[in-house]
Amino acid sequence: MNKREDVRNVAIIAHVDHGKTTLVDGLLRSGGIFHENQEVRDRVMDSDDIERERGITILSKNTAVNYNGVKINIIDTPGHADFGGEVERVLKMANGVVLVVDAFEGPMPQTKFVLKKAFELKLPAIICINKIDRAEARCKEVEDEVLDLFIQLDAGEEYLDSPFIYASARNGYATKDLGIVPGNMNALLDTIVEYIPAPEGSFTDPFKILISTTDYSEYVGRIGIGKIETGEIKLHDDAYIVNYNHPETSQKIKINQIYEFDGLHRVEVESSKMGSIVAITGVEGITIGDTITSPEDLTALPFVNISEPTLSMTFSVNDSPFAGRDGKFVTSRQVRNRLFKELETDVSLRIKETSSTDSFKVSGRGELHLSVLIENMRREGYEFQVSKPEVLFKEDENGKKMEPMEIVTIDVEDAFVGSVIEKLGQRKGEIITMNPSKGGYTRLEFEIPARGLIGYRQEFLTDTKGNGILNTEFKAYEPYKGDIPGRKLGSLISFESGTATAYGLNAAQERGTLFIGAGVEVYEGMVVGSNAKGMDIEVNVCKKKAQTNIRSSSSDDSLRLSPPKNLSLEELMEFVEGDELIEVTPHHLRLRKKILDTNSRYKAKKRNK
Repeated sequence: MNKREDVRNVAIIAHVDHGKTTLVDGLLRSGGIFHENQEVRDRVMDSDDIERERGITILSKNTAVNYNGVKINIIDTPGHADFGGEVERVLKMANGVVLVVDAFEGPMPQTKFVLKKAFELKLPAIICINKIDRAEARCKEVEDEVLDLFIQLDAGEEYLDSPFIYASARNGYATKDLGIVPGNMNALLDTIVEYIPAPEGSFTDPFKILISTTDYSEYVGRIGIGKIETGEIKLHDDAYIVNYNHPETSQKIKINQIYEFDGLHRVEVESSKMGSIVAITGVEGITIGDTITSPEDLTALPFVNISEPTLSMTFSVNDSPFAGRDGKFVTSRQVRNRLFKELETDVSLRIKETSSTDSFKVSGRGELHLSVLIENMRREGYEFQVSKPEVLFKEDENGKKMEPMEIVTIDVEDAFVGSVIEKLGQRKGEIITMNPSKGGYTRLEFEIPARGLIGYRQEFLTDTKGNGILNTEFKAYEPYKGDIPGRKLGSLISFESGTATAYGLNAAQERGTLFIGAGVEVYEGMVVGSNAKGMDIEVNVCKKKAQTNIRSSSSDDSLRLSPPKNLSLEELMEFVEGDELIEVTPHHLRLRKKILDTNSRYKAKKRNK
């Protein structure tokens, strides 16, 4: 058994927005990747526009820092449950983890999900309490909360002696002692070298690489990234691709390019040995979980299947009266190609063709997972429409209906506890624990069907006046819990096509809340607002005031219109009903009825009664 003392492979795990990616930027500076005076775009590892805007990491990224003769491969992992598929597999490349925890918020539910995975793999942990420069930081209490969480997750005793590091990644320093403020992140780098074990394996056995993540390049095609478990791989070696879960298949390949990571770049090398994280390019069809192995030994490395999707939506070609106005890519073939291209990098996604050539069933890990795909396609110039998100049911061996259950953790002001318990109770949520937190807050934990959460987030923010924090974690498939009441609000539907007028909107706003303002083009069957009566109401928002030669005191100028409620993509996904669609274009998000014609819609409703 050999050890690579010159290499450390470490995964950085944290909850959404606890400063994980900023911490990596600080480590890159300390490792000399950036010069002191070099201007760097904040959060270098969040390359996706949506990742930057939402402060979440979706796709794991690799980078490396050379520190005192040791190459530290840093694996950045997602911090949201919907991207847990990424977390599970990238941890396979690591020999230890750095857990980043906010000095005020403390460990959060998603931290629990990732930590559990790290403990299952017996990975040593370093705890980095970040954002200690915050005025409300409570480092010692957070330290106790982390240890409580370790005990709660049945971590072994060795985890209770894990080292703590205190950092302000934004200000570029880390320290072992709160009383000392150094000017660099060396305390964290030193701890990684000392505490995270060096990779172990044989240099002389046949080479094997478990592909833990994939990438795609227009120039070299599919890229497989993974850690070399044994042996040494060289340029022009013959190799085979084998898979643990499909032992009957194998594919012969030649190693044409090998890359290692250095800073933010990939560097081409002629050979690489056990313990290194490498990227192998130009191997068609390679996927996550595959093993690249020497012809001398075709045994595949074991790999746990990624958690299955729990939510699906139908993506279809935009057939509204405004179709083709905004989008660059509007045809069925273009939408299909883009969706299947996503499978090259997103292992948690499933795409199925439907009986119609114009629509595709897309399944993912949650609302955020699917909304990020929709938003990305929209920004790339695609135009399409999507249906209401639906939970994926299963049947057990006795034919009983099973549904995905979620564990929901909520932090809310004491005054709103009653409202939250009541609302989640209506959605088949069962309270598990209820503990008072500091500062007049209570932490609630529920078990609830995944379908009970669709459409709840917005309601939750309204009920808690924007002060509540809601986090979810997939539990398991359990027997169906019974029917859940649907959306309470009805839709205001445009009666005709045209341009919305202040006069028409003034009459419509008496019926409910509007989603559009004056001057907006609408079409028949488009949803222009909501009403509290729980039924669909047709309104004529294009109505013009009858012209007379008598001067009126109530001219359009004097009409008082309430500001329209602009719904975001997530809000629309929560609001949309089964007989509605969301029209997605590069410049607009519209809600519409599946059947646009008023009379046809009325007849269809009568038939279904």
